[in-house]
Amino acid sequence: MGSAAKTVRIGAGLGFYGDSWRPIRASIERGGAQYIASDHLSELTLAILQKDRQRDPAAGYARDAVPMLAELWPLAAPRGVKFVLNAGGLNPQGAREAIARLFRDKGWKARIATVAGDSVLERIDELRAAGEPLAHMDSGAALDGVRERMLFANAYLGAQPIAEALARGADIVLTGRVADAALTLGPLAHELGWRWDDWERLAAGLTLGHLLECSGQGSGGNFGSAHDWAEVPDYAHIGYPIAEVSADGSAVIGKPPGTGGRVSFDTLRQQLLYEVHNPHAYFSPDVVLDMGTLKFEDQGGDQVRVSGASGAPRPATLKIVGGYHDGWMGAGIMGFAWPEAYAKCEKAAETIRAWVAERGWKPEELNEEYIGYNSLLGANADPTHRDQLNECFLRMTLRTPDKRVADAFGRVFPWLGLSGPPYVGSMKGVQPAKELLGIWPTLVKRERVESGIEISVEEMK
Repeated sequence: MGSAAKTVRIGAGLGFYGDSWRPIRASIERGGAQYIASDHLSELTLAILQKDRQRDPAAGYARDAVPMLAELWPLAAPRGVKFVLNAGGLNPQGAREAIARLFRDKGWKARIATVAGDSVLERIDELRAAGEPLAHMDSGAALDGVRERMLFANAYLGAQPIAEALARGADIVLTGRVADAALTLGPLAHELGWRWDDWERLAAGLTLGHLLECSGQGSGGNFGSAHDWAEVPDYAHIGYPIAEVSADGSAVIGKPPGTGGRVSFDTLRQQLLYEVHNPHAYFSPDVVLDMGTLKFEDQGGDQVRVSGASGAPRPATLKIVGGYHDGWMGAGIMGFAWPEAYAKCEKAAETIRAWVAERGWKPEELNEEYIGYNSLLGANADPTHRDQLNECFLRMTLRTPDKRVADAFGRVFPWLGLSGPPYVGSMKGVQPAKELLGIWPTLVKRERVESGIEISVEEMK
């Protein structure tokens, strides 16, 4: 067990692929962060990275890791700040090579660790032969229906390999698919000497990782309803949250001095419940968290003390997220101005549907939405205002197994320019077909995956 007096300061990094790393500068320069836990992945991101990899087999990782480290490493290295990031995506080795190339070109020193073994695509048949059904965890559907169309399958690894990489002296730990909170829990377990069966402390670390995993959302970004969001100061210079964690798992969460945003009881409790199905049983590869015993104490000055996490033993299975080819999407957008903007959109949609039917296209889905009216609110949109819209954009999408139909669908929209309703305000040109990837969540016995985890450390001199 680590010293009771020891604390560790971990700062939030990116919350998604393409997020801003500029706020991390403040966490390094004046926030006292010892680690940056940077979350580049989501299930959607894996689909994006798969499309990158189809175009270039050397791709498939979150490319923003390279410019991020190019800017931040000169600040981090003199201060001893370490990075843990899951930017490896579907190709951790490719990410490592890109980062190593940057460090060689700059003449920078660091130990870069790579955690691999989350990909199980090549082992699907082996796993099934061993008795793993890999059925869809929500619907129970058998894998057979999509097996031949599978493009990737990655298990959510836990924090243990991250902690092991740090124990081997890594300055940067690069992973593929791990649980988001593992990026924080790994450094905490390493620094504070937590046992992997100390469920209370692991639950505390999971809580803190969950509070840090969404960059600015934990410090007032994307916050509140009604007028609450308008009270958050200085979005332009928001500070990402930082957790100062004690050996018992209690922590104070704040943000760097002189930054925008807000850390409060309300901003943190909103983040706590983000993407949570059952707050009394929040599953991760390392522990099952019961949030019902958590205590948040707002200390003012953008500081909140977090304590009281309860944990139960880790699950016997790991979640796998798989992706498979699921047809093609055709799309088109057309905009109309006042007067009767919404009615013009309706007429345009009616015309497009007629053209689809006349051409014998039989889409699996044909959807329409009215941007400016119901594209965000859906069935909750207030119809009493739609006839007064200053402008309205019709967006239609078609889903089909035939790429040629998807391509052709986008090409009919320009015809409305001279052969549709009047007062065309704007239209987006022909949109080519886009491949659709379906998501296949499933479970597998953890030992069948964890036996294949590989950790390598490369020293840049």
